[in-house]
Amino acid sequence: MTVQQHTLPNGFRIVTEHMPSMKSAAIGVWVTAGGRHERIEQNGIAHFLEHMAFKGTTRRSALQIAEAIEDVGGYINAYTSREVTAYYVRVLENDVALALDVISDIVLNPVFDPAEIEIERGVILQEIGQAYDTPDDVIFDWLQEESYRDQPLGRTILGPTDRVRGFSRDDLAGFVGEHYGPGQMILSAAGAVDHDAVVALATRYFGGLDARKGLEAQPASFVGGEARHTKDLEQAHFALAFESPGYRDDAIYTAQIYSSALGGGMSSRLFQEIRERRGLCYTIFAQTGAYADTGTTTIYAGTSGDQIAELAHITIDEMKRAADTMSPEEVARARAQMKAGMLMGLESPSNRAERLARLVQIWGEVPSLDDTIARIDAVTTGDVRDFAARMATDAAAALALYGPVADAPSLDALCQRRAA
Repeated sequence: MTVQQHTLPNGFRIVTEHMPSMKSAAIGVWVTAGGRHERIEQNGIAHFLEHMAFKGTTRRSALQIAEAIEDVGGYINAYTSREVTAYYVRVLENDVALALDVISDIVLNPVFDPAEIEIERGVILQEIGQAYDTPDDVIFDWLQEESYRDQPLGRTILGPTDRVRGFSRDDLAGFVGEHYGPGQMILSAAGAVDHDAVVALATRYFGGLDARKGLEAQPASFVGGEARHTKDLEQAHFALAFESPGYRDDAIYTAQIYSSALGGGMSSRLFQEIRERRGLCYTIFAQTGAYADTGTTTIYAGTSGDQIAELAHITIDEMKRAADTMSPEEVARARAQMKAGMLMGLESPSNRAERLARLVQIWGEVPSLDDTIARIDAVTTGDVRDFAARMATDAAAALALYGPVADAPSLDALCQRRAA
């Protein structure tokens, strides 16, 4: 498999990876225009814009967009994150040109029909309502808000209902004008693709765009805090976050191995102690996520209201114990899980195309898999214990609670337990 890159004169970047024996391809455009690129009055507009891309262009109606891809058995979708908005297609190898034609059309030629804006506004408001009715979704929005309070990175991707109700056609077009320049776009393709053919198509569709400087995202700072929402639910939802490295920091590999060993699977410490030995919950996990300039290690569990205090205290105790007793065997297992998860995922053209786009966005190039694996293998037990000690003692923290949480300890109490 060969990774190839090309940059058009206007700054539009192209990255491809041919995967021998594949009969299908994944191709898409990743735009550096996510939730953290919004001003406060724009909160939710990146996601609104993603929805509107499928609602008609100067060449196709909404139905024609769907039919163009589904008539050849393909799949088209999009998503908005805090750092990117992505539009992507999965098709058979003979339909790559069609896929790129459709993707370029929805990215470059949306009409923002006023009637369609109103219809989609209603859809998004329903999506926001659904999120609030899903406790183990909304709690992570509250946790993010506490972690990065009063910052773009702390705001929800969907946006508040009052903002979404007010967005106009001019607002959508204005956000495109600010953030959808060729230098903010990456075309990524993987599977049964030919690099030169993709470059030629990209040149046809994107080469005529005028180069322009994009707006930089506001730097983020993890500040921490507590959100407690009491409600009569069956379960009490508990989420902790700790400041961790960003994805340009080599310590990200240590952080990910730590969170895997702590709560990444059935053999992890939190799962074994809190679920298997004590039966305090059904779901518990730890994970590490990263952004350009910061990151978070998150622990989540759902339990009963009368057991949440015990669960929270044991979680802190297990974090402290990991700093002293994390074993080489646990670290080796977490390393193996991390490598296997990455390599298994890359058997999918869609996952591979996304990885290529993200790496180009982060580094401007695609580091080899061998280099990434070497960085994972270089993490020692001592590195993980040192990181665990920081998590258990002085890392900035945030807490979100939802449900019957009157008896849950406060963030201050948990931090005092960390220091004890």
